Amino acid sequence: MLNLISILIGIVSLVIVIPAQIPLLGWANWLALPLVAIGIVIGQLSSSDSGRNFCLVVLLIAAVRLMIGGGII
Repeated sequence: MLNLISILIGIVSLVIVIPAQIPLLGWANWLALPLVAIGIVIGQLSSSDSGRNFCLVVLLIAAVRLMIGGGII
């Protein structure tokens, strides 16, 4: 059950992260990062690790975009 919750949190975060790839919308990644962190923690508590891994991929996408944009743009 925790794995399913983690996957759902990851999907919601991904919906926020995808439009944030557009220039001048990178600030939306800052909204997604705490949500992804919650998903990773919940996924860690689960017996399966697919939800945690999915959240880690979303975190990687958001973090790379923030590094490219200098943290704001």
